[in-house]
Amino acid sequence: MKEILNFLRDLEKNNNRVWFNTNKERYQKVLKKWNAFCESLITEIGRFDADIAPLTIKDCTYRIYRDTRFSKDKSPYKTHFGVFMAKGGKKSMHAGYYFHIGTGNGQEYPHAHMLASGNYCYDNKTVKILREDISDEWETFSTSILGKADSLFVPDMEGALKRVPREYDPNAPYADWMRMKAYCLTVKTDDNFLLEDNLAQRVAELFKTTKPFVDYINRAVDYVKEEIK
Repeated sequence: MKEILNFLRDLEKNNNRVWFNTNKERYQKVLKKWNAFCESLITEIGRFDADIAPLTIKDCTYRIYRDTRFSKDKSPYKTHFGVFMAKGGKKSMHAGYYFHIGTGNGQEYPHAHMLASGNYCYDNKTVKILREDISDEWETFSTSILGKADSLFVPDMEGALKRVPREYDPNAPYADWMRMKAYCLTVKTDDNFLLEDNLAQRVAELFKTTKPFVDYINRAVDYVKEEIK
């Protein structure tokens, strides 16, 4: 991972096509290492989540080239690598497991290194079902679902509503979950975590604790998908 980190940090300082083309061979080398790691991670997660086992690199990884058409930031390249392993692949809209290596030069996305379980893109019907289920089943959800996740994971409140929807009690223990539009648990890590041995196995062990959460979210996603058919 050290070689990948060094490349991303150099790219952050030289985010232009001339530098990238000059270092294209170096990029191909670190991409090969990243893809090999991702294949190992898919295998490890597939041991406890059968929906992940059949996925391929193409199903889970992303291009380094940025879409700058609608962005004020015209930097041509991403300065991070991410892999999202979800039932049906990264475009399926299912919850899954996301692992992200940034430059480490900051505590927020996309700079931070992180793990995330869940997803950021749900339609309104899925969000409505999740709010209803979580509020109705809070005791079960908090103990049997959230309680199983490693204590390093925290709910991601980015993009949440400022107020609890009026149909829910703002003083209820589940109130923050009613404000969410993206249901995700995250862990931010540091370079030391990345550089220790057996990274794929260690990441998979952490993700394993969030499988009940991922299954819970996907129950709502699948219900909506079936309803649309």
